Amino acid sequence: MKFVSAIIKPFKLNEVRECLTALGVKGVTVTEVKGFGRQKGHTEMYRGAEYVIEFLPKLKVEVAIDDSQLEQVVEGIKQAATTGKIGDGKIFVFDLEHVMRIRTGETGSEAL
Repeated sequence: MKFVSAIIKPFKLNEVRECLTALGVKGVTVTEVKGFGRQKGHTEMYRGAEYVIEFLPKLKVEVAIDDSQLEQVVEGIKQAATTGKIGDGKIFVFDLEHVMRIRTGETGSEAL
């Protein structure tokens, strides 16, 4: 099993969700996060005053999947989240050692 964590631009969430649903992903967790990468924030003007936004708003989309879905899910997120501009985000893949559905006690792939 794998755990996929993707940092994306907030306005791309619906496209990513639709893609994951079409690929048969049964559960998704979304968290509002802030951070920076190569973008290093940016400067904005508000009422004539200039200020620096160091941490940019992003969304973290997390899914637990079976190994067989990995390539499709990673490619799907990439296609759905890309704008071609700096700050599109990153996709991280982790090995998932153990999963348990709390309600039923199911473990492994059955718990996904």
